[in-house]
Amino acid sequence: MSETSGMPEQAVVQFDCRGAAVGKMRNELAIEMVKPFKEEFEMATDEGAFHGGDASAPPPLALFVGSITGCIMTQIRAFAKRLGVTVDNLDVHTRVQWNWQAVGRVYETAPKSFEIDVLIDSPDPEEKVVELIETAKKGCFIEQTLGVANTINHRMKTADGWRQV
Repeated sequence: MSETSGMPEQAVVQFDCRGAAVGKMRNELAIEMVKPFKEEFEMATDEGAFHGGDASAPPPLALFVGSITGCIMTQIRAFAKRLGVTVDNLDVHTRVQWNWQAVGRVYETAPKSFEIDVLIDSPDPEEKVVELIETAKKGCFIEQTLGVANTINHRMKTADGWRQV
C-alpha cells in the first residue's frame, strides 16, 4: 500500500458515463467511478440559443474548462499536505481557446491554447511551491490526458451490433 489513503501502488481509474438526450439540447448525465472504488454523480449539460437549447445547464465546454481548473486545484491542495508546503490561499485562472471554422452547414474546431495561472500564497520558499505545482501537474488526470496524443474510439449501435465510426 502507498501513502495515498490505502490505495495500492498502481491502479486503473475508470469512470463510465451514460447520457440521455432530453428536451431541446439538454443532456442528463449519470457518471460513475467504477475503479478503483465506486462513486456516483449526476449532472447535465445544455446549450444556449446558438444551438437551439434553453441554457438550463452549463454547456459541455464550460464543464471541460471547470474540470481542468478544479483538477489542478485539487491536486495542489492534496499534494501540498504530502510535500509539506503551506498553502494559505489558492486561486487558479484558466483560459482555453479553440479555433472555430464554418464548413458548409456545420463547423470544425481545433484546440488553440491552454493557459493556467496559479496564484498561491505560501510562506514557503518559491522552489518548494514550484515543486508542488510541477507535482500537481503530473497528478492531474485531465492535464495529463490533454498533454499527449489520444485515440478516441466511437461506436454506433446498429441492428447487427456495434460499428466503428
